[in-house]
Amino acid sequence: MSNIVTRFAPSPTGYLHIGGLRTALFNYLYARANGGKFLLRIEDTDLARNSTDAKEAIIQAFDWVGMDYDGEVVYQSQRFPLYAQYVEKLLKEGKAYYCYMQKEELEANRKKAEEKGQVWQYDRRYRDFDGEPPQGVKPVVRIKAPLDGEICFKDGVKGEIHISATELDDFIIARSDGTPTYNFVVAIDDALMGVTDVIRGDDHLSNTPKQIIIYEALGFAIPRFFHVPMILNPEGRKLSKRDGAMSVMEYKALGYLPQALLNFLVRLGWSHGDMEIFSMQEMLEFFNPNNLNSAPSSYNAEKLLWLNAHYLNALNAESINTILPFYGANVPSVAVQEILYPEIKERSKTLLEFVEILEKCLKPVESFDTKMQQKVKNEENIYLLKEFIVYLEALEKPLQNIQEVDEGIAAFADFQGIKAKNLFMPLRYALLGSSGGVGISPLIAALGIEETKARIIKALENLI
Repeated sequence: MSNIVTRFAPSPTGYLHIGGLRTALFNYLYARANGGKFLLRIEDTDLARNSTDAKEAIIQAFDWVGMDYDGEVVYQSQRFPLYAQYVEKLLKEGKAYYCYMQKEELEANRKKAEEKGQVWQYDRRYRDFDGEPPQGVKPVVRIKAPLDGEICFKDGVKGEIHISATELDDFIIARSDGTPTYNFVVAIDDALMGVTDVIRGDDHLSNTPKQIIIYEALGFAIPRFFHVPMILNPEGRKLSKRDGAMSVMEYKALGYLPQALLNFLVRLGWSHGDMEIFSMQEMLEFFNPNNLNSAPSSYNAEKLLWLNAHYLNALNAESINTILPFYGANVPSVAVQEILYPEIKERSKTLLEFVEILEKCLKPVESFDTKMQQKVKNEENIYLLKEFIVYLEALEKPLQNIQEVDEGIAAFADFQGIKAKNLFMPLRYALLGSSGGVGISPLIAALGIEETKARIIKALENLI
């Protein structure tokens, strides 16, 4: 099936959201799994609403998740002369016509129909008009839609679709200023780019009959269609920003990994047995658009966090180090990486949490938690912290790894006649200033004896 060509065609009037990324992923997987082509087209014909930042963010999102596309990005705004040629072709062949009906009259007719509870349709008054055109009116161009019969197509998700010709009017393909309309340019571009399969959200289902009319009028082959149900929130309503409908790059800023986000999205509307975790290779091996679900999928924030924690825990130090600068964190020494990274990964669900814990461990304490201070501030804890400094200074060799620190704390506790856990809260307060972070032994092993002593001394100044 190497002749498969899919595309993703976002509009840059807003940032790329995860619903769009899921659509792109489905198209990407189908093309790549079958040795076909995956194309990227930016549908930027709405010149008034286009955003340069949004265009750039779409490309950035693709780079971040690692989905490569074939050839150059196609921008519809650069293809207006091409679309004009096809408008002219349809006019010459009598398959389209100029309509001089003015906007005010259209609105008045639409309002009358609504008041009568009727569905308004353009009355086709200029379909076979051969009289003198009204003066001073810039016409739109309308396509001649079929007057009877049905528009039929087989959808890979919805099944057989039949639309009666009576439900379709002679829709506009070029506005009065000459700019082409959405359905017209989509059909032309898909045909000229050789797109064989269109996987998109089912909010486009109503556009498909119109696009088929254009395909047939121009003698183009009609692609296969797969209309995927929307992603809903847990209550079954449209996804809002609060539920997770953020831009793709916001997920990066919040510390999500691209492989986790892709794994999460591929399972929203598609499954393979009981598998939950998919590598890209496994997605390519198992994905088939014919297995897309016909029911809407539900966004589950906890599931995404669980997947992210899984992928974060699998990262090696080198991979983590390449990511840290994005979150404003410095790369620590190799010794610190070896001690702290495994500890922090187990406690983090996102890279943002990872960075927060890492910086909490490595940055000197600037302020101490007042509630924790009340629990720690007593004679016994102050005595233990002072004695622990004495103990560290008396060591013949520094405690260089977690096991040595464990043994050192155990020996100190035994000497003091206490349980080792009695030392953990005052030490945590002294070394971190608050609860949380990693275990005490890994922290001391990473900080080293001198920094550990310095932090305890500072804490004692705060306690005494």
